Amino acid sequence: MERFVRFVPCARCVIVAPQAVKIEAVSKVSAWQKIGMAARVAQDQAGRSRTMRAVMGAVGATARSFGRALHQLWLEVTGVVFLVMALSFVGASVKEYGKYHAGQVSGSRLALAVGAALLFAWFGLSSFWRVRKRG
Repeated sequence: MERFVRFVPCARCVIVAPQAVKIEAVSKVSAWQKIGMAARVAQDQAGRSRTMRAVMGAVGATARSFGRALHQLWLEVTGVVFLVMALSFVGASVKEYGKYHAGQVSGSRLALAVGAALLFAWFGLSSFWRVRKRG
């Protein structure tokens, strides 16, 4: 038995179901993604230019040079700081030796002050040795 459906014209015929997802919601791209895409396109275009490659090479060489100089400066400054601290511990060691010799304190305080002086002197000197080794 066949069923025939009668065609009824309507004022508002809907082709897509009302609960279907709209295409506009799927195609939304965030602003950061758009910026990223534009940056990739600009990078590709700049990579094709000899002038831009030369400029980027110069910027890279300059940045490496400044980076090396700043690293050397960092090692030297930390070396000086550690040597100054070692000198202060040497002064404390001399003071503790006087107290130890007079019998006012035990030898452990003297050993601690001397050990700290040697440790910080090692840190300071090794920092300068690293600068020399890199140069």
